[in-house]
Amino acid sequence: MKILLISSEAIPYCKTGGLADVVGTLVRELLSAGEDVRLFIPYYSAMVPSFGIEDTGKRFTLTVRGRRYEAGLFRHENTCLVSIPGLFDRKGLYGESGADYPDNDLRFSVFSRVVLHFIKSTDFRPDIIHLNDWQTALVPLYLKELQKKDEFYSGIGTLLTIHNIGYQGIFPPSSLATIGVDRSLFTIDGLEFYGNLNLLKAGIIFSDFINTVSGRYAEEITTPGYGFGLEGVLKMRKDRLVGILNGIDYDLWSPETDSYLYRRYSARDLRGRALCRYWLMKSSGLFPKSGYPMISYVGRFASQKGLELIIKVIPWLMQQGFPMVVLGMGDREIERELLSLSAEHDEHLFVYPGFDEKFAHMVYAGSDMILLPSRYEPCGLVQLIALRYGCVPVARNTGGLADTIDDYNVYEDSGTGFLFDEYNPSCFMEALKRALSAFPMRKRWYAMMRRGMEKDYSWKSSVARYRELYQRVVEEVRR
Repeated sequence: MKILLISSEAIPYCKTGGLADVVGTLVRELLSAGEDVRLFIPYYSAMVPSFGIEDTGKRFTLTVRGRRYEAGLFRHENTCLVSIPGLFDRKGLYGESGADYPDNDLRFSVFSRVVLHFIKSTDFRPDIIHLNDWQTALVPLYLKELQKKDEFYSGIGTLLTIHNIGYQGIFPPSSLATIGVDRSLFTIDGLEFYGNLNLLKAGIIFSDFINTVSGRYAEEITTPGYGFGLEGVLKMRKDRLVGILNGIDYDLWSPETDSYLYRRYSARDLRGRALCRYWLMKSSGLFPKSGYPMISYVGRFASQKGLELIIKVIPWLMQQGFPMVVLGMGDREIERELLSLSAEHDEHLFVYPGFDEKFAHMVYAGSDMILLPSRYEPCGLVQLIALRYGCVPVARNTGGLADTIDDYNVYEDSGTGFLFDEYNPSCFMEALKRALSAFPMRKRWYAMMRRGMEKDYSWKSSVARYRELYQRVVEEVRR
C-alpha cells in the first residue's frame, strides 16, 4: 500500500510538541513494517537543519489574492519538504513570543494546495493520504472540491487524525478568499463555526475517516464536555470515527538502555533506580526524609494539564515535607506561580522552567510518582514513559490516561496507578493521599511498579491498527 502522511511537524526535522513525535515515529514504524510511505512537511528553512536535504528542482507557483508564492520541493530519504519563501522561513512554526502568526490560514492552506500539486508531479500516487490536525485538514476538501475532475486524485482515500481537538484553526469569514473556497460552503453544515471559519471542521466533514489518539478520547469528543463545539458534527460521523492509542519509542524510552541515566535498571532488577533517585535529589537540591516519595510533574504549563490543581495541592505537600520536582514550560502566569511557590518552599520544591532532555529522563527514572490531573488528555505520552520507568502515575480518569492506567485496588493488590474522576482539588487530593498511603507498603509498591514497567505501549500494536484502518479506508473509497 502507498501511504502519504502530511503534517505541520515531524521529528527529526521540526517539533513543538507530541505531534512531531507521533508522526515521525509512525512513518518510521510503517517503513519498518514494509509499507511504501512518504511524508510531506513544510520546510521551515530558518529552523530545520540541512542534513542531507536535497533540492529536487521541482517548482510551483500559486497565486492567492493577487500575490504569487513560489514553492520548491526538497527531499530527505522518505520525507518531502515544501519550501515557500515568505511563509515558512520564519523563527517559529506557528508563531513567536507566545502569539500565533496572523496569516496561519494562508500559510497552511497554501502548503496544502502545493502538496497536492507536488504529489502529482512525483512518481508516488498514494492509496491513502493521512492528515494530521487542522493545519492539514483542508486537503480532503481540496481533493473533493478543487480536484474532483482530475482523474489522478480519483479513488485516493483520506484519514484525518485529531491529536487535540482543543486546537481547531479558527479564522474570520474573510479567510474564505484566502483558502480559495467558495462561499457556498460557509454554512452551519459546512465550514461555518459560530460566525467564523473552522478548518478542523472542514477536515471532519470531508475526510473519508477520522481517528483520534485513544479509544476513550474518541468517545469523549462526541460529548459537549470534550468536543469544544464540534461534538455535533463528530457524532454525525461516529461510524467513521476510530480511536487508536499512540505508542512510545522503546528504543528511546527504556531504563534498560537509556544512556542519560545515572544507572540503568529493569523490572527484574530495580537496584539502579535507587541511584537514579539519589542523582535526582542531589541535582534538584532536595533530600526528603526517609520513606518519603519523590513526586514530579513533567509537561506543558497549560490549563489543559491540570496545573491549577497541582498548584492548589503543593502547599499541603510542602507542609507534610514531601519533595517535588516540576519540569516544563508554557503559560507564563503558571510559571510565575510555580516559581513563587518554589521560592517559598525551596527545601521541598524544585521548579525547572524549560526543557532539558537528560533531566527529563532522570525525572522519570528518579521519581516515585508523577502527577497528571489533566482536564482532558487525548492520549498522553508522559504516563506511558512514566510507567516504563517505574514511576507511578496519579492521574485523572480521562482520555488516554484512562485507557493506559489501571486504578490501584488495595484489596486485590492490582493496578498500575491512582485515578480520580471529577476535575476538582478534593478528588485529586483523595487520589494523591491514596498513593501516599500505599507508598510505605514497599512490597506492594514494587509490584505495582513492575506491572507498569511490563505493560507494552510500544508502537508495534498501534502501527498494526493503523495498517488495518488504512485498508478499511481504501476498501470503503473503492466500493
